[in-house]
Amino acid sequence: MTRLQALDPKEATGRSKELFEAIQGKLGMVPNMMRTMGNSSVVLEGYLNLSELLGKGSLGGKLGELLALTVAESNACNYCLSAHSFIGEKLVGIDTDTLSAARDGENADPKIAAALNFAKALIAKNGRVSTEDVAAVKDAGYTDGAVGEIVAHVALNIFTNYFNNTANTDIDFPVVEAATV
Repeated sequence: MTRLQALDPKEATGRSKELFEAIQGKLGMVPNMMRTMGNSSVVLEGYLNLSELLGKGSLGGKLGELLALTVAESNACNYCLSAHSFIGEKLVGIDTDTLSAARDGENADPKIAAALNFAKALIAKNGRVSTEDVAAVKDAGYTDGAVGEIVAHVALNIFTNYFNNTANTDIDFPVVEAATV
């Protein structure tokens, strides 16, 4: 049972209504996470803005989705696992084996694996990564800017994981459940 109510986009008012209309126009629907975030238009707008900006970054959509899965598995967020598995496969074109491996921070491409391992280190160490952790991801070919973007992706996904785990958001994608709790 959900703990925070998802707003009906047809009944929303003010800035949340404007944001819902933009989301509907872009996606053809307003996902439950965003409907729930809409209880505070600043929460929804903050999420949308950072997500949009990171989408324009140097990492690309594929790595963004793989990072989201690594983080979601670490935080046992079934909503985000479900959403990013669907988006990764259907919209970004990532095969299911690659999506599944990303949940454990694994990838056949050493550069992508380094980014996912760095994300796992950020989570495990609450952001207090070592010089060696940073050197490993930079040695894999990531610039200082790209390392910053990985940190931002992890932070954004921790936010959505915590939000959905708090709200117990109804999953409106094919359900994927975390292996860890």
